[in-house]
Amino acid sequence: MKQRPVADLSGLPSFGLGPRSPTWWGTLGFMALEGMGFALAAGAYLYLATLWPNWRLSAPEPNHWPGTIVTLLLIVSLVPNHILNGYAKQCAIGPVRIGMVVMSLLGIAPLIVRWFEFPTLNIYWDTNAYGSMLWVLLGLHTTHLITDVGETIVLTVLMFTRHAYSGRRFGDVGDNAFYWDFVVLTWIPIYLLIYWMPRLG
Repeated sequence: MKQRPVADLSGLPSFGLGPRSPTWWGTLGFMALEGMGFALAAGAYLYLATLWPNWRLSAPEPNHWPGTIVTLLLIVSLVPNHILNGYAKQCAIGPVRIGMVVMSLLGIAPLIVRWFEFPTLNIYWDTNAYGSMLWVLLGLHTTHLITDVGETIVLTVLMFTRHAYSGRRFGDVGDNAFYWDFVVLTWIPIYLLIYWMPRLG
């Protein structure tokens, strides 16, 4: 039986970027699941806060400066992250390599400050419910921060190898930039819950 081609697809790209990529949708699914985890943790915090008029339970106020520095570093990182995403869409190997190195450094910087942030909570995780919730919220976000920074570093190394010339790698860079936005944006409500909600009563 003779086969007749219906259409010539040889001119189509072998990879997709953004919503045209299956991994982008997988990343979106991860964000939905992990976002629900953040929402549940924040809900537990707010629920416990309604049970005690003095929610800090006589604990000293956490020092907000390390958390504020982390917040500023994360917000500043959004600018080069979006620039990098634009270069990834253009498949510009040189600027993408530079951008990945920059994002790796901007990912490590808040982790260094976060190391000093835990002690400045001024309470241990097992002191009371308030201390437990602070450590859960901060630990949950730190886990996501470490995971994404690790992925960024691995992807940075790959961009300096022969694998960088695979078009799919530019899609991976775009997905990584997409997830970094999620890591930054989820920190804002956690920062407000930990450092400012008790102060504002």
